[in-house]
Amino acid sequence: MEKPSTRGSGCYEKISPYYRLGKTLGIGSFGKVKLAQHVLTGHKVAVKILNRQVLNDAEREKVMREIKILRLFAHPHIIRLYEVIETRSNIYVVMEYMNCGELFYHITEKGRLEEAEARCFFQQIICGVEFCHLNMVVHRDLKPENLLLDSKRNVKIADFGLSNVMRDGHFLKTSCGSPNYAAPEVISGQLYAGPEVDIWSCGVILYALLCGRLPFDADNFPLLYQKIKSGKCTLPSHLSVGASDLITRILVVDPIKRMTIPEIRQHPWFQHHLPGYLAVPAIDVLQRVKQIDEGILDEVVKIGFNRYEVIECLQNKIQNEATVTYQLLCDQQFRVSNDHLGADPGEASGSIYSSSNCIGPTTSVPVHSMQQNEYMNPKEISPMLQFPSVERKWALGLQSLAPPHVIMTEVLKALQRLNVCWKKIGNYTMKCKWLPSFPSYPGNAPNTTLCMNGFSTDGPSIVETDRVGSGSDNAVKFEMQLYKTKEEKKYLLDLQRVNGSPFLFLEICAAFLAQLRVT
Repeated sequence: MEKPSTRGSGCYEKISPYYRLGKTLGIGSFGKVKLAQHVLTGHKVAVKILNRQVLNDAEREKVMREIKILRLFAHPHIIRLYEVIETRSNIYVVMEYMNCGELFYHITEKGRLEEAEARCFFQQIICGVEFCHLNMVVHRDLKPENLLLDSKRNVKIADFGLSNVMRDGHFLKTSCGSPNYAAPEVISGQLYAGPEVDIWSCGVILYALLCGRLPFDADNFPLLYQKIKSGKCTLPSHLSVGASDLITRILVVDPIKRMTIPEIRQHPWFQHHLPGYLAVPAIDVLQRVKQIDEGILDEVVKIGFNRYEVIECLQNKIQNEATVTYQLLCDQQFRVSNDHLGADPGEASGSIYSSSNCIGPTTSVPVHSMQQNEYMNPKEISPMLQFPSVERKWALGLQSLAPPHVIMTEVLKALQRLNVCWKKIGNYTMKCKWLPSFPSYPGNAPNTTLCMNGFSTDGPSIVETDRVGSGSDNAVKFEMQLYKTKEEKKYLLDLQRVNGSPFLFLEICAAFLAQLRVT
C-alpha cells in the first residue's frame, strides 16, 4: 500500500512512518508528552515518550498498569489508547488528544456550574465509570484533574495509573488516590470491593461541579479524614431538590447503603435530558463496541487497506496501522456528531453506539498477511506490557435480600456455632480463622470463650473471640465481606481464602452454609 508523503512536515519530527511529532504538551518525571499527527488521517494525537533508562520502578508500574487497562476500553468518555510503539531507547504511547485540558481548570475558571452543564458532565462521567466496572476495572483516583475535555467539552476519564482489576471473591486493600476524593473505607484502611469507592469519588466531583468547592476540606490530613469519615457536608441553598437528594444519597459513609450506578441512573435528576447514546444499557454498549461500522470501514479501504483483512484484524484485536486508522476515524466521527450541551436526548449519536450499517462480530482466524507496524512486532514487546497470569483462589459468594444488619448477625451466630474465630475490620468486613481440630459441626458444643469488643450491628450484639492470633499449621484463614450488588436491595457475602488448605476451606464453607439461617 502506498503511504502518504511525509515531506513538508514543518516542525514535525518522525517517530515512525505513520506519525510526525510536534510541540511539547507537557513534561513529567517519566518523560514528555508531545502533540503528533497521524499521517494517514491527518488527525492529532498525544504521544507519551517514555525513556526506558530513566523510568524508576514506581513509574514503570504505573505505565504498565495504565497500558494494560486502557487496551480494554473503547468508550466515548474514556481516553483512548491507540497503540504502543517500542524502540530500543523509548516507549511511545499514542493516545487521544484532548485540546481543552482538565475539568479542574474549567471549574476553577467558571466557579460553580449551572445544573444543566454539571448534569451533562456528570452523566458522561457516570457512564464512563460504569463501562470501567463492566470491564472489571476500578479507577480509584477519580477527580477533576483526571477528567479531560475535548473541543466539544466532552469528558474523558484519564490516568488509570492507580486503577486495578477486580476479581470475584477478591477484595482490594490499597489506600490510594487523592484524599479529598477518597471514600471513608479507603482512608480507614478497610477492605473494599471496588465500585463503591469510585461512586463516592463521583459524588464528590458532582458536589464540586455544582458548588465550586469540595464537600470535605481541611488544613491538615487528620481533620480532613475526620470530616470524610463523618460524611457530614453542607449543601448550599442554591442546589435544586433533586441535586441535593442525589449528592446526599451518594456521599453515604456506609458503602452498603451508598447508591450504586444503576440506582444513580434511575434518579430523576440524572435522567433529565439524558442523551440517547448514554441511555443505552451498559451491557448493550459492550456488545455494540465490538461491531464494525461499515461507513468508517469504507473510509479505511479508501486509504488503501484491504477490506477483508481489516475486518479480520478488528475482530481478532490485532493492532496494526489499519486498526489504528479505523479507531481514529471512529473517534473523529463521534466528536463531529456529538456536542454534549446540545445533544438531543432521544438521539443516539456517535458511531461507537450506532447499530445501523454495522458488521456484527463473527468467529474468524487472524490474518497475518496484513502489513504490521515494524515498531510493534508482538514477539519483541517487553514483558512490562504483557498481561500477568491470573492468580486463582477459591471463593464463595452468597446473595441475600435480608437487611445488612440481619445478615451480619446471622453470619456471626453461624461462625460462633462453628467455633470460627473472627476479628472485626469494618462494619461488614472481618478476618476469620478456623482450626479443624476444634468441634465444627452442629451437635458439637463450642468451647470458645467470648470476650473483647462487640460487633457493630443494628441487631443483637455478638462478641468476638481473642483466638484469631493463635497458631496452628492446619489453620484456615479467610476474609469475609458483605457488599451491595447492582440489583436493588440485594447483598452479596463473599468469602476469600487467605491461606490454608483449599479443601479445608471448602469444608468450612460448606459447614458455614449449612449453619447460616438467612435467605
